[in-house]
Amino acid sequence: MTGTRGLGARWRRRRPLRARLALAASAAVALVAIGVCAAAFVLIDYQMTRQLDRNLALTSTEIMRERRDWGPTPSDTLCQYPASSCFQIVPSDPAKDPRKPYGLPVSDATRQVAAGRRAAFYSELAVAGQPVRMFTTRVTGKDEAVQVALRSDSVDRSVEQAAWALSVVGGAGVLLAAALGYWVSRTGLAPVARLTATAERIAATRDARHRIELPAGPLAREDEITRLATSFNTMLGELEQSVTAQRRLVADASHELRTPLTALRTNAELLARANRLTDAQRDRASAALGRQLREVTTLVNDLIELARDEEPQPLVEQVRPAALLEHAVGAAREHWPEITFTAAVAPSAADRTVPGVPARLSRLLSNLLDNAAKFSPPGGPVDTELTFSSGELNLTVRDHGPGIAEADLPHVFDRFYRAEAARALPGSGLGLAMARQIARAHGAELTAERAPGGGALFRLRLPAGAA
Repeated sequence: MTGTRGLGARWRRRRPLRARLALAASAAVALVAIGVCAAAFVLIDYQMTRQLDRNLALTSTEIMRERRDWGPTPSDTLCQYPASSCFQIVPSDPAKDPRKPYGLPVSDATRQVAAGRRAAFYSELAVAGQPVRMFTTRVTGKDEAVQVALRSDSVDRSVEQAAWALSVVGGAGVLLAAALGYWVSRTGLAPVARLTATAERIAATRDARHRIELPAGPLAREDEITRLATSFNTMLGELEQSVTAQRRLVADASHELRTPLTALRTNAELLARANRLTDAQRDRASAALGRQLREVTTLVNDLIELARDEEPQPLVEQVRPAALLEHAVGAAREHWPEITFTAAVAPSAADRTVPGVPARLSRLLSNLLDNAAKFSPPGGPVDTELTFSSGELNLTVRDHGPGIAEADLPHVFDRFYRAEAARALPGSGLGLAMARQIARAHGAELTAERAPGGGALFRLRLPAGAA
């Protein structure tokens, strides 16, 4: 048994899904066709035998009505003709038998029926080499039994012909089932075949731009296979975007790192010849080297932060955004002493909490404040406000600088994107991209817009918990 199961498992593994589905569908339809033919054969045989039994019963009734005063009599015919019946009357007492021998066989069961000790019955036998079906029943009011027989070869031939006809129909049904099973498997699995071909093509070419062709038009089917293909195309689209973003990130990171690394190498080589430099030149080179190291370190840390897709769950806790905002504004005032920072917290938002990682949310707020301070004129204000409405905490950060150009607005949160007006300012273009990623990881929404009256306005919406 183990060897048989192992052979079946190996066969299933080697056979493609289309062949297995075609075989399963063909087997199911073939079993139904064979079952219907078998049921039809049984029904035909039963109905024809029942009709023959009904004729025998009617004949026995007519014989008892027409020949009521007859005594025991042997059969005067041996059922020589298919349509004619032969009969005989048998007493319960063998001593009353006529001298002429009976034509139909008489058994103890026949005597018991004549005596009333047994019910009427049907039997099959051969008389003079011909198959017959015989009905034995008691003569009403007498201790006699009447036996009526009809040839059954015509019924047997009809049943045999029906069997051959049903066999042909069943065979044709099996062939039709095989054809239909192949057609069903080929048609039903066509999207799966296209999906497999697309997946194999992507695996071979590593190109996620391929898509599965879907049925078009208002009459297109919305079945499970089509939905699977649609979901696969959606997954390919997401994969393509991810691969494109990854390649762009690597290209942008390499471009951003090339300049500071070159400067680092230059200053390191310059310091290697420190004996040829004056004290002032050596100090300037050392300060530039330290500043560039800090920039590269910050850039690498930002890239590591952006490479994370979600927040570490063990670090998630209930956080008060109001407290984080006050801390972030205080740190920004120390880092940007020439900028005036204001923080307005509505009473309804003061004690609200959100699930999150405090360090990451603090980084989000500091990035928004640094970006606003970078674009604000000296002495210009940066306004922050935290309110609560409709189950959300709304944080706005506004500066009064040049604002965001219409052409730059869709790309504000792109990695390494720097507007033309910001290319002379310090930074790598990762701060806002990191802020949006942190917001999305916390289920929040961060948007940018042009503030009325000038400047840029960043709006953060956080789903809040109970106060």
